[in-house]
Amino acid sequence: MNIVIDAGNSYSKIGWFSGTDLIKLEVRLSFSEMIEKIKSEMPSQIIFSSVGASFEVFKDALGTGAEIYNLNGSTPIPIVNKYATPQTLGVDRIAACVGANYLYPDRDLLVIDMGTCITYDFVSSSNELKGGSISPGLRMRFKAMHTFTERLPLVEPDIDALLTGTNTIACMQSGVMNGLLAEIEGIINRYRHTYPQLCVVICGGDASFFDKKLKGAIFTVPELVLIGLNRILLYNVALQ
Repeated sequence: MNIVIDAGNSYSKIGWFSGTDLIKLEVRLSFSEMIEKIKSEMPSQIIFSSVGASFEVFKDALGTGAEIYNLNGSTPIPIVNKYATPQTLGVDRIAACVGANYLYPDRDLLVIDMGTCITYDFVSSSNELKGGSISPGLRMRFKAMHTFTERLPLVEPDIDALLTGTNTIACMQSGVMNGLLAEIEGIINRYRHTYPQLCVVICGGDASFFDKKLKGAIFTVPELVLIGLNRILLYNVALQ
């Protein structure tokens, strides 16, 4: 059994894999909870991916018992990383692209991860990660309007936001929800103009607000990052 870890700044997510099958999932774990879960059923191999937490701190807390891989810009991956500054490419973006390429091989892919920020990454049909773009996430947009104005409230997303709001809250929801939908559709269409057979893969906590509203070859894979991490882990094990 393998364990893959997607460690965020506040919480972590753990996936247990048997071969390529995700058989167990734990989310929103604190650092101490994560360590306890892993120690309770120590796997053969672990891959650790973090946008903030220290690998050395994790390794010291876990102790010995399993072979541990740390995903970074130097880790071998089963696709070609053409990013100009590979050490600065977020490990979550790398894992999502590898996961999408594994699930939909030899296709032009646009991988959209809707988290705190929204990342768009293009993987070519020749299995090359070319790069992409980053924009503010859904809740970041609401928070920005509240933070940088005197009177606008902090508003929650509404999946059924009307195009024409009739009060301040409804107008803010319309601006963010419909504006972001227009952004996503616009970026997808620009890629499709160049790559007509483009396959779009969406993941992240806010994907559910938009996936049903998008048209064309759209696939929502909630655990895409974990799937990609496991693929990277198996790839590195096979290299030894």
